[in-house]
Amino acid sequence: MNPLLAVALFLGLAAGIRAQPAPAAAFALDPQTPAGLRALFRPDGVRLPLVSAHRGGAGPGLPENCLATFAATVGATWAMLEIDLRRTKDGAIVLMHDATLDRTSNGTGPVAARTLAELRSLRLKDGKGQLTDHGIPTLDEAIAWARGKALLVLDRKEVPAAEVAKIVTAHRAEAHVLVITYSIKDVTDCHAVNPEIMMEVMMGTRAKFDEFDRSGVPWANIVAFVGHTAKPDPELCRLIREKGAATLAGTSRNLDRPILEGRAATLAPQRADYSAVLESGAAFIETDLPRELGPLLYAGNPPTGPKAKFFLRR
Repeated sequence: MNPLLAVALFLGLAAGIRAQPAPAAAFALDPQTPAGLRALFRPDGVRLPLVSAHRGGAGPGLPENCLATFAATVGATWAMLEIDLRRTKDGAIVLMHDATLDRTSNGTGPVAARTLAELRSLRLKDGKGQLTDHGIPTLDEAIAWARGKALLVLDRKEVPAAEVAKIVTAHRAEAHVLVITYSIKDVTDCHAVNPEIMMEVMMGTRAKFDEFDRSGVPWANIVAFVGHTAKPDPELCRLIREKGAATLAGTSRNLDRPILEGRAATLAPQRADYSAVLESGAAFIETDLPRELGPLLYAGNPPTGPKAKFFLRR
């Protein structure tokens, strides 16, 4: 073959490969508008076939806070992806749970001591400490990736709520990104920047319920996290639901542990325990095991009624 023709053919094939779109999510969650997101979470008595994937749902070969992990999760179930934010030395915001790099990457020392360019050279470890080929994503990359596929829930760490709200606004991502808030100041700061942004608010006690109720922020703007508990308070969940907000409870510190610690091979024997979390009043569950729990509880079936249009199969 003519050498020039061979080069041209190679470049053409490479360009074609690069032009291929990213695989679509098998279970895509797409509220489309901020009003659609609020409608999605509005309590109506219909159970949502939705899990919140803690740190995206890490697993063997799949690190936490990693785009490939997110893709694997939405390949198995409809999901919210709870992710963690850290700031680099040069002001970029990346996904990383710990303040230091040691546990989850082949880097060492504080995230804040490295530039984004330096972090780009690192690779992430999975939950067993095995190094993978996956790099550290930025928040901008995650927001772009999730559009039309999944919801993101941003655990801000040290990044101020108002700053995160401005980033969400700049991306016009109010329809698929929520911001975690830990105080009423966080709540009001975020709401002041953009009242279209939904928040996940820590609300594990009646005192927290009353405090939020006095804030003036609409209940329709929040999802209430009622605690890392397998036994959420039914009365608190009822009060929140009657205000017009959905609730979620976390099982990463309790029901998930037998699998995570290698004491069980499957979640099937615990199905009744997870169902009991929902029966106690939680609308859905935050878990470290989204790819196992989503299919176990919902078998890939969309909800009935008008919310079904947000739950897509591709």
